[in-house]
Amino acid sequence: MSSRKLDEARQHTLESAVRDAHVLVTTGAGGVGKTTTAAALGVAAARQGRRALVLTIDPARRLAQAMGIDELTDLPSRVELETPAEGELWAMMLDMQTTFDRLIDRHATSAKNARDIKSNRIYRTLSSTLSGTQEYMAMERLHELHDAGEWDVLVVDTPPTRSALDFLDAPTRMTSFLEGRLLRLLLKPGVLAGRGVGRMVGAGATAFIRVAGRVTGMELLQDLADFFRDFEGMYEGFKERADQVLALLRDPDSRFVVVTSPEPPPLREARFFLERLEQEGLHAAGVVVNRVQPEVPRDPSASSLNRAVEGLSQSDDAADQAAAGTLRLLADIRNLASRQRRDVGSSLYGLGIPALVDVPLLGGDVHDLDGLDTIAWTLTTGRER
Repeated sequence: MSSRKLDEARQHTLESAVRDAHVLVTTGAGGVGKTTTAAALGVAAARQGRRALVLTIDPARRLAQAMGIDELTDLPSRVELETPAEGELWAMMLDMQTTFDRLIDRHATSAKNARDIKSNRIYRTLSSTLSGTQEYMAMERLHELHDAGEWDVLVVDTPPTRSALDFLDAPTRMTSFLEGRLLRLLLKPGVLAGRGVGRMVGAGATAFIRVAGRVTGMELLQDLADFFRDFEGMYEGFKERADQVLALLRDPDSRFVVVTSPEPPPLREARFFLERLEQEGLHAAGVVVNRVQPEVPRDPSASSLNRAVEGLSQSDDAADQAAAGTLRLLADIRNLASRQRRDVGSSLYGLGIPALVDVPLLGGDVHDLDGLDTIAWTLTTGRER
């Protein structure tokens, strides 16, 4: 992105996305203020008269802390804003197991089939440990909330960027697992009847399963056979749901907010994700650069400032020494602000970004609704409050 295009992007804010989008997905590297940004977007939407729900899949519970509340559950909770708004703000935290159980209920061939699957020890293990399950369940919960039709805007707070990429990959990964060779082998009639597992997975694997069964007390062979037998017939339902979720994310009313700080590593993550969005045909709402050092007016000039520091430093007077230290600090702040803007410009070079919002470095962490209001104002106006 050229300097001119970068300046143009800074002329736009997230106001239109907050006003018009139905789904806003925030993503970014760890520690860049992504959760706080998600909460602030929810506050901004409520200020615009919308019924907003913020969903976090981050198990660290930072969203509750940012909103100044004790705890979030899998059910939406109303957040009372300190200053009344025309809209409403709600928040919730993903319960992966509960969401997976509901998915089984929806696609099972019968109520008994659903009960059998949910009580199976293999299912309980896979549902909590299979790679990408958390992200897949987050997308499933998002679609449930979308189908409910109760919310004007759904703000989704994701884990750090690499996991957020898993968020995009989750439907394909889950259906790839369900289409996998091992699963297809295990769904063959002989295995579904509990026979022939040894021939299919090999003597070594069978020996391992038997030893594991003796050590843990689990009848793993039977559990595997029962699980895959009960799961048969549900694949198409899972695949159809995954396609629906991807369609929702590709809809123009669904937009991604990429959050970063002005340091090179998170900026590289931001660029990587923006490029991935473009490849996938997904829509970026813009980039939020958090904790940006505000620029200091260029008066005095750098050269005159350096001369003043040099002259004062040679003095034995304590007041002159203190003044020299203050001027050095001013120079350091100027240099930091300039370097941050250069890093942002070089990292985002060549990318088309609808909006670029700098959120200035604050005096402390945001942990209450008043702080979220301050950030919400910046996100939608581009100005400090």
